[in-house]
Amino acid sequence: MAETRLQGLIARLERGQRKTTEAFRSLSPTQWEQPIYDDPTTWTPRNLLAHFLSSERVLLTLCQDVARGGAGAPVGFDFDAFNAEQQPLFNDLPVTDLIEQLDAARTQTLEWLRKLKDGQLDQVGRHPALGEITLENMILAIYGHQLIHMRDLQAKLVS
Repeated sequence: MAETRLQGLIARLERGQRKTTEAFRSLSPTQWEQPIYDDPTTWTPRNLLAHFLSSERVLLTLCQDVARGGAGAPVGFDFDAFNAEQQPLFNDLPVTDLIEQLDAARTQTLEWLRKLKDGQLDQVGRHPALGEITLENMILAIYGHQLIHMRDLQAKLVS
């Protein structure tokens, strides 16, 4: 039996969840302090983890809006300002809590996806960084967003 588009998306997000969780859980104390990005501010793996959590939550809300026929992200959404506002919200949480919350947020995304119909994937809305795209591509962007950052993380930790 052929895999539906939704099943394919779910499989990717599950795989991404598993790999991301494993990667963060395997970091040493020294690696948690290593800079991953330096512009516009320095981000360590902890900052990246917090970014994943806040992004997952917001992107799920935007995807749900598009699935209901909404517009998605507001015009002019400033994701750099959003990221800067979000980081301090997670400063007091232990890394283990951030990992658990990210895992729970992805599980919530997956539960929502399992209730969607394949046809809803063709609805169009605004993604904060990619502009007007289909819901299917918004969901793929959740996966791709983490994948890009995890590659950067791995490259920095190896070098």
